[in-house]
This record gives sequence, structure tokens and C-alpha cells, in this order.
Amino acid sequence: MKRRYAMGSFLAGAAAARAGDEMSGPALLLAGYAVGGSATEASALLAGITVSAAVGGPLLGALLDRSPRPGRLLARALALYGTGLVLILLSLGRLPLELTVLIAVFTGLLGPALSGGWTAQLPRVVPRERMPRANALDAMTFSLASLVGPALAGALAHLLGAPAAVVASATLIAFALPAAWTLPMGRDQDRDRDRDRDRDRDKTPSAASLTADLAAGIRAITRTRPLARATLASVVSCTGLGMLITCTPLLGERAFGSAAEGTLLLTCTAVSALVANAVLARRPRTIAPDTIIWSSTLLLAVALVLSATGHPVLVVAAALTAGVGEGPQLAALLAIRHRESPERLRSQVFTTGASLKITGFALGAAVAGPLAAHSLPTALLTAAGVQLVAALSFHVFRAGSC
Repeated sequence: MKRRYAMGSFLAGAAAARAGDEMSGPALLLAGYAVGGSATEASALLAGITVSAAVGGPLLGALLDRSPRPGRLLARALALYGTGLVLILLSLGRLPLELTVLIAVFTGLLGPALSGGWTAQLPRVVPRERMPRANALDAMTFSLASLVGPALAGALAHLLGAPAAVVASATLIAFALPAAWTLPMGRDQDRDRDRDRDRDRDKTPSAASLTADLAAGIRAITRTRPLARATLASVVSCTGLGMLITCTPLLGERAFGSAAEGTLLLTCTAVSALVANAVLARRPRTIAPDTIIWSSTLLLAVALVLSATGHPVLVVAAALTAGVGEGPQLAALLAIRHRESPERLRSQVFTTGASLKITGFALGAAVAGPLAAHSLPTALLTAAGVQLVAALSFHVFRAGSC
């Protein structure tokens, strides 16, 4: 019963934190526009809280790996992230935009705690033989959050105003704090707790030792072939996803006559991903994670080609197909990270991987904007090409190339 409760707490906390995270982006966009009256100001806030994750992820992961109680450090990171969202809201219209964006940048440093930092703690909750199913369930919380978060942000902004959506996102993250704080230390940590405590008393982490840990984490990702090629393929694929999501408003307008319909397409994708991962959770060993990684990018390429036609039926089919690719790809990536990561570097591998995907997504979104403005089919077909590159990179990657 204890293990079952622990897994339920883990999933509930992960779902709450990730739903709050998915809410925060749309909520900040809406709040920035409502208070500042400028789309430029709104996009600057979103860019600020996103771009710094590339720096914060590896550092946060290294600190989690060094901590004898990573759950408590994770809880503090979540609390600071939620506090940062509230501070951004309070500073809007009261402080110069530059200072507000700076707050967003510092808040974004902690963003990977809600994704990779949390998932890295899963082996502390379930035994090894139950990891495949638990990993698929964990991946489902991402799909659930992407389904619920933006919709909840839009509904609250419509009913109570954009600031209420920001507050709600911070509140959801706060709901996850007890689950993070009470995460078990794990079997290895219980055995070595006294040794670690004595070591930490005698040795304060120096900048040099932390840098060495960061370098070790990068080596673990780049020199472990299955981990390196899965990371590379997923980052390239995420770049294509960033292009797809940027195109959805124009796609909704072209296929259905309204840019708002693009949001419904994202809902279709999220539902499809959730269902696909639910099936995967029931039979987690049916397909090898490495096979899922590259084959999912082909499904995403097919989805993007279908969407480029602009035909309403094919566009809906494309959204559903994209979910079947996106959801299992994430579950497979997490499974490979759990399988290949050295125990002492597990958190860093997860948070660094999350940071790289966020960076790839942002790059794809930046490239897709001008392309879509010139030609929507060109942008979507380019994104399909990016997915093919992701599949190719998985097969041609060699450890010696690092």
C-alpha cells in the first residue's frame, strides 16, 4: 500500500506542477498583453521565462544529484518558480519592462524542475521491475498537462481576467509541494545517508567541483550512444514541433476559417497523445523505446505533410497522428534516460535533456514565424523535413562523433 500511495502522490504532484507550468506560458502572454497592451511586451515575457531554461537545467540537475534529499530541493525550486510567476504579475505595469523580463529570466532558470527534475526522482518511488509502466504513466502527466493547462488559462482569463490565470498557475505548482517534499530518498540513499551527511559536513561544494559535475553530466549524455542518439533525435524532433505549434493559428484559419480553431487542433493532439500513452502503459514492453524514438518522428512527418494540404479532414487526422507520435516519443525518451543514466548523474541528465528540448522548441518557433507568414505549406513541409532529419540522426549517430 505504501508503494501504491507513493506512486499516486508522485503522479498527482507531477500532474499539478506540469499543468501549472503549461498554464504559465499562455497566462503570462495574456497578462502581458492585458496590462501592457502590447504583443511585444507579452512575447518578451514568454521568451524571458523560456530561454533561461537552457542554462538552469544542467545546474539544477547537478544540485539535485549532489543533494542527500533531492525531494526537498525540488520542492524549494517549485516554490521559487511559483513565487517568480507572482512577482512577474505584480511587476507588470509597475516596473520597467526590462526589470520584469529579468524576473522572468531568473524564474525560468528553475523551469526544468517541473519536467526533468521531477521525472528523475521516479526510481526512488517504484522498484525497477515496475519502471516501464510507471514511466508511461509519468509521460501521461505531460500530455494531461498540455491538454488542461492552456484550456484552463484561457477559461480563467476570460471569466476572471488574465492575472487570475497567472495566480492559478502558481497555485497549481504550490499544490505539488507536499508530494515533492515527501519524496523518498530511495534505497541507495537510505543505505548511504550517514556517509553522505558526514561528507557534506566536511566538504562544501566548490565552484570547481560543481563544474566537474556539470562536465560529467555532459559526457554522460554525449558518450553513451543510446542516450546520445535519443537526445539528439528528440531535440531535433522538438524543433519541428515548435514549428508546428507556431503554425496552428494560421492552420486553423486556413482550414476552418478561424485562428482560434488552431487551439482545438492542439487539444486533439494532446488527447491523442494521452490515449496513446495509456495504451503504452498497459503494455509497456510491446515496442522497444529506441524503436519508438525514431518511428515516432516518421509519424510526426506524416502528420505535418497531411496538415500542409489544408483540407479540414486531413488537418484533423494530422493533429491526431501527431499525438500518436508525440506522446509515445516522450515516454520512450524518458525510459531511455532512466535505463542509460548513471545513478549519480540521473537528475542532471534529465534536466539537461529538458533544457535542450526547450531550446530546440524555441528555435523551431522562431524559424516558423517568418516562414509561415510567407507560406504556411512551406513552413509545415519544412517542419516535416526536420522530423525526417530527426529520424536520420538517430540512425547515423556514432559515439565517436562526440
